Amino acid sequence: MTQSIDHIVIAVADLDAAVADYASLGFTVLPGGEHPRGSRNALVVLADGAYLEIIAFARPVPGFRWWKVLDEAGSGLVDYALLPAGALDEDTARIRAAGIAIEGPIDGERLQPDGTRIAWRSSRPPEPDIPFLCDDVTPRALRVPEGKVRRHANGVTGVAGITVAVRDLAASVARYKALTGQEPIATGAVPGLGFGLAQFRLGRQMLSLAEPRGEACEGLTRHLGRRGQGAYAISFFGPADRCLDRALAHGARLEIVRAL
Repeated sequence: MTQSIDHIVIAVADLDAAVADYASLGFTVLPGGEHPRGSRNALVVLADGAYLEIIAFARPVPGFRWWKVLDEAGSGLVDYALLPAGALDEDTARIRAAGIAIEGPIDGERLQPDGTRIAWRSSRPPEPDIPFLCDDVTPRALRVPEGKVRRHANGVTGVAGITVAVRDLAASVARYKALTGQEPIATGAVPGLGFGLAQFRLGRQMLSLAEPRGEACEGLTRHLGRRGQGAYAISFFGPADRCLDRALAHGARLEIVRAL
């Protein structure tokens, strides 16, 4: 398997404010475009090819989970996507054969401000403890720009890892094994911190599944109650360890870790 993190989705109430705030955090923020459902986005593209999608909605989209989480719980992380290991149709069929419900492939598109149409396909599980898959129809460089736009004043170069909040660690581990074709590199409880942990490695990127166990992990429990399962925190490779201001990140838990 050669899957890798494709992008991470942050839903916000005010896109223009989020663009300004992420720029103040030292990110280079690019205009994205508009989707047929009326949402608009902006992008932070990293040197490793992954990117942040900052998305806002001009109108309610009741059947769409990202909008529902934003409407009920406010701005913050709502999802993330992997690139498929091979052809999207084959990966989707393999995952479905492993017993995981997954919808798709589903056609997607958006228009850039200059009118350029960008198209992709995705396959999406109904339960967001695992990511969706996303693959390009138009050239990837249209959806994920290249060059100097991938350099950031804060020194961030790529995604080091994603922590995912889950309700049933054993069940989610089984789903990630089916999704990635890998065994976790570590599993067990974290003494004193009140959560169970399992970790999967995709190249240099780490996927960490965290299940709260008791009162010592109130933050994770509260997150699951408000926002449900899914992406909880993001780590980026960069020049020095630091946490980014969560208010400026519009609710997203973001940190930079020194690349060794």
